[in-house]
Amino acid sequence: MQPRNVWQAMGRPGYLMSAWPWRSAAYLLTGAVTGVFVLVGIVASAVVGGVFALVLVGLPLLLCTALAGIPVAAVERHRLRLVDPDPAPGQHGTPGEPGLRAWLTTRLRERATWRELGHAVLFAGLLWPVDALALCVAVLCPLAVALTPLLMATVGDGQEAKVLKMWTVTSWPAAFGFAAAGLVLLAPGAYLLGVAAGARAGLARLLIAPREADLGARMVELARSRVRLVDAFEAERRRIERDLHDGAQQRLVALTMTLGLARLDAPPGPLADQLTKAHEQAGTALAELRELIHGIHPKVLADYGLEAAVADAADRSAVPVDVDLELPGRLSQAVEAAAYFVVCEALANVGRHSGASRAEVSGAHRDGRLVLRIRDDGRGGARAGEGSGLTGLADRVSVLDGRLSLSSPPGGPTLLRVEIPCGLAS
Repeated sequence: MQPRNVWQAMGRPGYLMSAWPWRSAAYLLTGAVTGVFVLVGIVASAVVGGVFALVLVGLPLLLCTALAGIPVAAVERHRLRLVDPDPAPGQHGTPGEPGLRAWLTTRLRERATWRELGHAVLFAGLLWPVDALALCVAVLCPLAVALTPLLMATVGDGQEAKVLKMWTVTSWPAAFGFAAAGLVLLAPGAYLLGVAAGARAGLARLLIAPREADLGARMVELARSRVRLVDAFEAERRRIERDLHDGAQQRLVALTMTLGLARLDAPPGPLADQLTKAHEQAGTALAELRELIHGIHPKVLADYGLEAAVADAADRSAVPVDVDLELPGRLSQAVEAAAYFVVCEALANVGRHSGASRAEVSGAHRDGRLVLRIRDDGRGGARAGEGSGLTGLADRVSVLDGRLSLSSPPGGPTLLRVEIPCGLAS
């Protein structure tokens, strides 16, 4: 398996013969060169902008200084590919509106912009000299030692040579000895390059593309994708309900009417009996289809909202239900659907398991949250995970950042509470 970055490459036997030492040297060299330009650019824009700020001419330069980290970080992301090909995505968001003003407002409010500015200042003041120093120690010094015979033959006229301005060589055997030592030092220098480049890349990645921020962005995207899935699921439910209502149900109604007319026209006898039986079966099928459509997505919910749908569910309940639900307007389709099916499932559980004589559904929309309470006077002892169907509803509510809680002590009463953060639909 090929190494993914310079750290992995240094742990392999063939590191010295691979391209990683050269890539590390290129990363440090480009860092030293880029750092000089960054230093000059930041200092010049800050000084000139500060001098002319009193006459407002320097304010754009000061603004450019504040945003200087963005292009520097972009260049750094490209340079990182030399020693660490893993992506280093930016953390900037997309402006809500087109235009320069919206872009500037968004960038100045983002933490990533100021984190990248800190990286640029650190790059200009400290990191590029470190890059240059690492190159000198790992490459230039061993090369200068290895070139001792050449220096002695050219600069020293064959008599002597100064090695790194520290040692004086006056004989050819000593010169070739220094050359051999320089060549040997290139091997640990290659590893020093890898260590310096790897540490430098790790620091840059920490400043401009932290893993935690990437993880947070992925979590936000995951939450958004879950909401999109819920919306798509609700849209599909409505489509199925509409197709059944406008298609199969209408055909069954027409079939029931045709069988009823045929039953009236048929003379008494076996044929009339068969038509009567067929008419009754068609009516039963129509009633079951209407129940199925209502369970998929009730039309009253789509047309009139949550209050009317909850009142309809209370009328259909096997246990008498008091409804006290006050909503100032319509909510989003996903919130209304989740709240409605929680109420339906809770009332179904009341009728099947609680032994209650009465139930109550209450709630309101306050402070940006929909709060629902379903209470019954039954025997209590209910559990969300014991075939009640509330586990799936709790998952559905959690997708909307809501919470579902159940209180059901033995002897009752049972209280189911749902909170979903939401605003009013336009």
